[in-house]
Amino acid sequence: MPRTSPASTSMSPVATGCNTKASAFEVLWSRSAEWERRMRMVREASQFLYLTLFYLEYDDYGREMLGALLAAQRRGVRVQLVIDHFGQRLGGVLMTREQRRGLEATIAELRAAGARVVFYRPPRWIQRWLAGGHHVKIQVSEAGEALLCSGNITKSSFDGWNECAVAMRGAVVCAALESCREIGADVRPEDVAALGTPGGIELDYWFCNPNHVRGPNTLTDRMVEMVDAARTSLVITSFYFKPTPVLFDAVLRAARRGVRVEVFHSHREALPATDLAWIAAATSYGRLLDAGVHVHENRRGEHSKIVLVDEAWVAYGSYNFEDAAHDRLAEAMVASRDRVAVDPAIEIVAALRVDPDTERVSADTVAAWPDRVRTRVRRYGRFKRWM
Repeated sequence: MPRTSPASTSMSPVATGCNTKASAFEVLWSRSAEWERRMRMVREASQFLYLTLFYLEYDDYGREMLGALLAAQRRGVRVQLVIDHFGQRLGGVLMTREQRRGLEATIAELRAAGARVVFYRPPRWIQRWLAGGHHVKIQVSEAGEALLCSGNITKSSFDGWNECAVAMRGAVVCAALESCREIGADVRPEDVAALGTPGGIELDYWFCNPNHVRGPNTLTDRMVEMVDAARTSLVITSFYFKPTPVLFDAVLRAARRGVRVEVFHSHREALPATDLAWIAAATSYGRLLDAGVHVHENRRGEHSKIVLVDEAWVAYGSYNFEDAAHDRLAEAMVASRDRVAVDPAIEIVAALRVDPDTERVSADTVAAWPDRVRTRVRRYGRFKRWM
């Protein structure tokens, strides 16, 4: 990938818990519905278009999106594309040499047309060395809608894994766009001023970039508060469930006080490139099962990020339950108690429970692991923080 200048190193305020209202809120579980929404926004944009991603693959989806961005820039739209530097390098190994060259050429064409393309890198070298970056997937145009998504622009996200996005209008769009500034976007004040119509849907927008703050991760704190608030049920979906210790302990506390805790994440075979992320999760299966947590693996891949508490409070966004989300990656979540946000999550969870690709993990499952798998879990599980 071409090298670019890093994002500004200024320590501007980080949005950590904006209480906002939305005039519209829609959950997009269908892969085709999200893709159509994304492409319609780009094709109909007339003034500005912001898109932030962890990773973009030069497959059918990536080429279509990049082509639409180029067409938008050429008709006078101010296009900004912010991709995480580390995320693109990590995902880039999945592409062929021809695909990588094609991506570089298309990005060069975008820049030549006047688009601003940034590969975000944290301000300090130690953060870059430790794979710090951003994991936020936001898309906003002057039409007033923001998409906050779990997935990236890849075939895996639209033809493979389960993903979840939310489409929002109202003041929350301003908060989402402002947070893009913290990961390298050059957000213009007039763009923010053009957004944010009044609304009556109560939302909390949570964002933290641990590369720009010293001290607690306020987004992790919000996740812990949600888990600690559970009284009857707690459902979590994540790519691989390997949370930072403070969040892991909160989940165990919930199960031990009698909350029905369900975790839906990915099967070992859902990520063909490596099983290390699954190993990082599997190393804690014993503690989870002993506490009574119901663990489910999805063979197709569970890449959504949903937290549902007592079927009354829900959060959607980019925060994976992993150490990287806590101490290395900028993340964003939107939470609400409004039924327009909660009810779709209840339906999603009900569908996951009966999904033929969902398999319940039990003590017998763990006992049946092949010796090779058991050895890898013992050998590499201690490095869970970095996998």
